[in-house]
Amino acid sequence: MSLNQYKQINLADWQQVGEGGNGKTYVNPAEPDLILKVNNERLSTFEAVKHEFDVSKAVESLGLSSPKMYEMVRVGEAYATLSERIKDKKSLSRICHDSPERTEEMARLLAEKGKELFATPCNTDFFPSRKEQVLWAIDHATFVNKKNRALIRAFAESIPENTHCVHGDFQTGNLIQSGDKYYWIDLDRFAHGDPMFDIGHLFQICWIYAPMKRVQDLFHMTLEQFHRFWNAFAEAYTGKADHAGFDALSGKFACLDVIVRTYFIKPTFLEKLFFGMYVRKLVNEYY
Repeated sequence: MSLNQYKQINLADWQQVGEGGNGKTYVNPAEPDLILKVNNERLSTFEAVKHEFDVSKAVESLGLSSPKMYEMVRVGEAYATLSERIKDKKSLSRICHDSPERTEEMARLLAEKGKELFATPCNTDFFPSRKEQVLWAIDHATFVNKKNRALIRAFAESIPENTHCVHGDFQTGNLIQSGDKYYWIDLDRFAHGDPMFDIGHLFQICWIYAPMKRVQDLFHMTLEQFHRFWNAFAEAYTGKADHAGFDALSGKFACLDVIVRTYFIKPTFLEKLFFGMYVRKLVNEYY
């Protein structure tokens, strides 16, 4: 299909219903079974949206539960997607916000669904290796000094390859509930690899980024809830009340999680300063 042949959507006909770190979602009363996702500017290029579209289709073929992806469209100069609208859905983040007493329950649910995801064999011909992405990012992350780069690379190289699925953005906003069904969303960084890549990302959000008001607003959770969520998740995932060793390993992977972002985006000067600060913090604490 020619780039100019994608259907043009008039955003004035659509009502915003959600916002995440990568973009916004909209609904239209005339199209009740569809949801429109418009990514932020850097992620709304043809290449980025086509990748997200193809990945969603590939995840569906693995038998994992995710909203059906229908078509790519245009919104002005941006590319966007139309996918299945899951009625009466709530993310785990929203459930924790609306019912704080269920925070631990949702953490145990994410651990359970995470284990199911991590046990799913991945199509390694289509999906990339997260380890290879991380190693590339370590070599290209200019905000990491020589000494820390050596420490981080040595750890990354020690991680065994794994051909099972990882989400890439494993957190409370990307598992949604509708009735008794659950769906994974925002799949553009899906890959295969060690489950700890995903768990390190969750740790990063619950402990490292959680004090930031913007993060609390984005996930609809308080700092205290983030900590409660992580503690319940770690206990459920490991089956141990004492999960200090698991936390320490998660901190090592959280450092890789900061660095691998350079694989997906070209960071701005301010982002490099931000990433560099957190890499130093994580290396000092966990390496």
